[in-house]
Amino acid sequence: MSILLNILAIVACGAAGAGAAYGVLALLDVHGLAGAFIAAPVGMVVASAAWVAGATALRAAGWIR
Repeated sequence: MSILLNILAIVACGAAGAGAAYGVLALLDVHGLAGAFIAAPVGMVVASAAWVAGATALRAAGWIR
């Protein structure tokens, strides 16, 4: 069960990162290779921040150690 929840959390954080990256690209109206160079770091930073925020919230709630 723990592995399944981790996989779901990874997918959710990745989706949040992808959505943020897509939003930035749409806002800047950037396409192609330049868009890829912008989207990759934005998506990774947002996904990592979502993971850290979720882990911190679960630790604060006492659900994980």
